[in-house]
Amino acid sequence: MWRCPLGLLLLLSLAGHVALGARQGRMRRELAPGLHLRGIRDAGGRYCQEQDLCCRGRADDCALPYLGAICYCDLFCNRTVSDCCPDFWDFCLGVPPPFPPIQGCMHGGRIYPVLGTYWDNCNRCWQAGNHSAFWGMTLDEGIRYRLGTIRPSSLVMNMHEIYTVLNPGEVLPTAFEASEKWPNLIHEPLDQGNCAGSWAFSTAAVASDRVSIHSLGHMTPVLSPQNLLSCDTHQQQGCRGGRLDGAWWFLRRRGVVSDHCYPFSGRERDEAGPAPPCMMHSRAMGRGKRQATARCPNSHVNNNDIYQVTPVYRLGSNDKEIMKELMENGPVQALMEVHEDFFLYKGGIYSHTPVSLGRPERYRRHGTHSVKITGWGEETLPDGRTLKYWTAANSWGPAWGERGHFRIVRGVNECDIESFVLGVWGRVGMEDMGHH
Repeated sequence: MWRCPLGLLLLLSLAGHVALGARQGRMRRELAPGLHLRGIRDAGGRYCQEQDLCCRGRADDCALPYLGAICYCDLFCNRTVSDCCPDFWDFCLGVPPPFPPIQGCMHGGRIYPVLGTYWDNCNRCWQAGNHSAFWGMTLDEGIRYRLGTIRPSSLVMNMHEIYTVLNPGEVLPTAFEASEKWPNLIHEPLDQGNCAGSWAFSTAAVASDRVSIHSLGHMTPVLSPQNLLSCDTHQQQGCRGGRLDGAWWFLRRRGVVSDHCYPFSGRERDEAGPAPPCMMHSRAMGRGKRQATARCPNSHVNNNDIYQVTPVYRLGSNDKEIMKELMENGPVQALMEVHEDFFLYKGGIYSHTPVSLGRPERYRRHGTHSVKITGWGEETLPDGRTLKYWTAANSWGPAWGERGHFRIVRGVNECDIESFVLGVWGRVGMEDMGHH
């Protein structure tokens, strides 16, 4: 849990320590190591632009203080060993910078590259870090390969909401976590890898928990995202994206097996060829229940039980209604917009920090994702204000965020997370309560 110090604290952990000091003449400049080779990359710093500097040839006065060093806005800086200011390429030359930008945090009109903790008057207390899973990936590739939920059509977005009524005088707890109310029934986050299949992963994650809760723990499957990715092909695109309404329709009408039975094949983004074929089908066996017509694709597992859900329902976007539903019936699924800084989240209470305002469009891409909300809480800030948050599970593996989870500001529709929230019931009959 973060303790926010009084005033403003900015912790910088630079990737590579550089302290060149003030400019020390031409020889010093010629011998200086390249700023960007030493890991000082200030993705959003508007140095040349703010001073309106762009000098021809070599002009040692065309320089600005830069994070304890000096950077230049003249053409001479653009050499093999570069000491250019970070916006030299796009502002002076009109081309993208030749190194992958490291996003940072804005403070006092300047953006700092941060691999540490960022505090902005204690309003935004979350920690950024560089995740090895994303090394070598551009922002565009992150949006294309790590998300994968298609924004619902207007017809689905206008889906009738089920309003949860709080009883007169009913007070919800200030903190709640599904795993504490239902121990051993709430499953850990999976990892979608470079498969744009969050539509399948978040659906399977919420369904797994709810089948476990609604069967009172008699069934505790980790449901198979691969079953959805490979077999739910009607207007769905597998690892290239899909729709939540289609995923829930498939879980209701066809059902899926467990992840042990039908494990994730982990197709990578650069793997050519067709998507893996569907290896599991089911048939009706009366009373709406279905059974598998194929063995598990995994030869080590024989249990090919089919799990189904009831029709999905949409919650109102009031945070109290979402909280009551979560506390009574289990984790819910939420749509959210992922911005560039979310990839760097390491811990704390996330809210989108517009570090890339004023940057070219390619640094401000965002896309639609879906996640599992598992609980909520609140923290008191030093000035006495209360910061309310949701806890949620992502599908980027346990190394991302807080062991695969994250916290995000609650009650203000941060990143659209309260705009489209879904719940469902596991389809559980009396016969399911005994032999699983």
